[in-house]
Amino acid sequence: MPRNIAMLAGRILLAQIFVIAGIDKILAYHGTAQYMAAFGVPPIPLPLVILLEVGGGAALVLGWQTRWVALALSAFSIVTAIIFHHDIANGMQKILLMGDLSFAGGLLVVGVVGAGRISLDGMARRD
Repeated sequence: MPRNIAMLAGRILLAQIFVIAGIDKILAYHGTAQYMAAFGVPPIPLPLVILLEVGGGAALVLGWQTRWVALALSAFSIVTAIIFHHDIANGMQKILLMGDLSFAGGLLVVGVVGAGRISLDGMARRD
């Protein structure tokens, strides 16, 4: 598979979980706020979380400001892992923790490598 197509596919695959999670938070706003509160996190930043997930995921797919977006989503994934999935004695929480950390790792790679040519960032560089 050509490199730039693989980079586009990788961005889409990484972004989909954030876009879907953000939409789910919109659809279950009150439940999400309660879930956050159960972990001691006030629901005040929930709109920003939704914006980061949906907006950041969309930006990642489009390849717009890709390095910065990938780094922000990577940091978000690590924070989420620490706050919500730290109980590694619970098998499901351990899997969620590993997933969050894996996403963070993939996003760090995107943050270093960039979006590739099939992206808004790539188009801007060619001008």
